[in-house]
Amino acid sequence: MTVHPFIEAEKRDGHSVKRACELLQVSRAAFYARRTGKPGPRAVRDAELTGRITEAHAKSRGTYGAPRIHAVLKREGAACGRHRVARLMRAAGLEGRHRRRRHLTTVPDPLMAILAARSRSVSRNTTTRSCSYFDQPGESGKDGEALGQ
Repeated sequence: MTVHPFIEAEKRDGHSVKRACELLQVSRAAFYARRTGKPGPRAVRDAELTGRITEAHAKSRGTYGAPRIHAVLKREGAACGRHRVARLMRAAGLEGRHRRRRHLTTVPDPLMAILAARSRSVSRNTTTRSCSYFDQPGESGKDGEALGQ
């Protein structure tokens, strides 16, 4: 978010621009440079690169993505990074074509997925015991004995 409109409003109200810039931690030079409306050097270079990117993209019939466009620009002598090319392509709405995804030949049955999830949750929650009545110790404390024997 830019703070320049707030500084401009303070200036209109008769307050000090210097104090407003100090409070908002903005240099006065940046505030006055922004008022002139001229784009900065990075914006100028971005506009120039965007034009070259658009030309290279059109020349490839819309097939090249950021890495290939970057390679083309590098061959032509333009000094810029691949991420900058990708950012400018996104801003211009350009994207390369890519191969289609492989189509699946079988479609999983959604009912089977639900049943499999249920059986997994049931098997996690239940514990099975494999013992008989006579394997349990009786009240006398001896294995296999019933009460009163």
